[in-house]
Amino acid sequence: MVEKSQTGFWPSVYEPMRNFGQRVADLVAPASDASSNANAYNISIELPGVAEKDIDVSVHDGVVTVTGEKTHEREEKGDTWFFSERQYGSFSRTFRLPADADGDKIEAHLKDGVLTLSVPKRGSAVGEAKKVAIQKT
Repeated sequence: MVEKSQTGFWPSVYEPMRNFGQRVADLVAPASDASSNANAYNISIELPGVAEKDIDVSVHDGVVTVTGEKTHEREEKGDTWFFSERQYGSFSRTFRLPADADGDKIEAHLKDGVLTLSVPKRGSAVGEAKKVAIQKT
């Protein structure tokens, strides 16, 4: 991103609004956890009320992207609404995989509103230094 450099009073007034769109997106993005064990990296994403058919998981260039949409279906026959805190709409989360993750073998499972991704680890990290024995001649 190219930014315009300015000095003076006005740029500091607008500073709180910088990257506002990204901050809003972060607030409405589904909550997630990431962990690893000896065999795999695991990512869990909370998607309550989202149907499996409305979720897309893709892997490209070492980045896992989870997109989807929570649809809004509500009947309002005679109901008086005082508040509604439920969120609806599209979402997207991306996760960069470590070098030793095998993105070609990723598995995804949806249970009780939680999407769990399991990415197996390769035997050794890609680009990992390897000791080379020196032969006597």
